[in-house]
Amino acid sequence: MKSHFRIACYNLLAGAVALFLTACAPSATSKPDSGSTDASAARSLGGDQQAGEGQRGGPKESDAAASSLKQLQEGKAPVTPASSPLKDVLFDFDRYDLSGDARTILRSNAEWLKSNPSARVEIEGHCDGRGTNEYNLALGAKRAQSAREYLSSLGVAADRLSTISYGQEIPVCTEQTESCWRQNRRARFVVLQGRSAS
Repeated sequence: MKSHFRIACYNLLAGAVALFLTACAPSATSKPDSGSTDASAARSLGGDQQAGEGQRGGPKESDAAASSLKQLQEGKAPVTPASSPLKDVLFDFDRYDLSGDARTILRSNAEWLKSNPSARVEIEGHCDGRGTNEYNLALGAKRAQSAREYLSSLGVAADRLSTISYGQEIPVCTEQTESCWRQNRRARFVVLQGRSAS
């Protein structure tokens, strides 16, 4: 019963998020020469944005992460599979700077990306449910941009990395506890198929 309720909630939230992103968010991605980290980094996803496949050394379709929005629309929890080669990084409350743990994860992600030069990645910025929608969209954009800049500093070409902010709209955990909020304060990495990340 509890899982049916959770799925119904995810479906309801997916519809609301899709409507919000389609109606309100401008279409924009972070460009390699753009330092913008405001709420304008939020944009809607196109239908051609799916998990990567057919890339040399790339993840199999079942291993690659689908976008959080796509997972939510399919009634699935928007989480990165344990088998994914690219791991999420977590952030402290109201922060977008990278912790030591986040840098370690990003170094591992960068090694995978350098070993798979055809892979393009969208970095999703997420927040916990505290704060306004506008503030959290901007904070999510800054989190995604921080991860992008660090990956670029490690030798991953910036034109292979794009960013999007979902703010607080797609949580992986919905309990009102610090451990749950911590899971939601993240940058998530989605391998794109057949499209430029710039």
